[in-house]
Amino acid sequence: MESCPSVKNVLLLDSEGNRVAVKYYSDDWPTNSAKEAFEKSVFTKTQKTNARNEAEITLFENHVVVYKFVQDLHFFVTGSEDENELILATVLQGFFDAVGLILRGTVDKKEALENLDLILLCLDEIVDGGIILETDANVIAEKVASHSIDAGAPLSEQTISQALATAREHLARSLLK
Repeated sequence: MESCPSVKNVLLLDSEGNRVAVKYYSDDWPTNSAKEAFEKSVFTKTQKTNARNEAEITLFENHVVVYKFVQDLHFFVTGSEDENELILATVLQGFFDAVGLILRGTVDKKEALENLDLILLCLDEIVDGGIILETDANVIAEKVASHSIDAGAPLSEQTISQALATAREHLARSLLK
């Protein structure tokens, strides 16, 4: 019986192998230290490659890892060893392009950290519980943008930056009364 294509994790690391944004969808790495060790080792294995123009694929610790670099950011998508590499590469390209659209072409660590809430929303639009939902960068960026401009949403559905902006606005109104 065929199963639905799935993703084990999506990693966005900086040029030193440190976390910028990561999401794990499987229990292959049960502890945070196991996750960090995987991130460091996959970063070390891939850092000498030239994955700037095209996505590269490698088999690492019984997982297929597809990765691509831009500026000081390293994008990784991991699947099981029998997962289709083309599907994983499509997820990677969708994430990579959506981040480029969200950050308006300035894809570097500083911009990524300043817009971390949008990048995490982007990950949520792409993969949910390991199941691939969307790979079209334009659709992903559009959904993320629609979340970020919905200031009338309840606080529980707003991003951190939106909630802070709403709180500032309420504070300013209360001080002016």
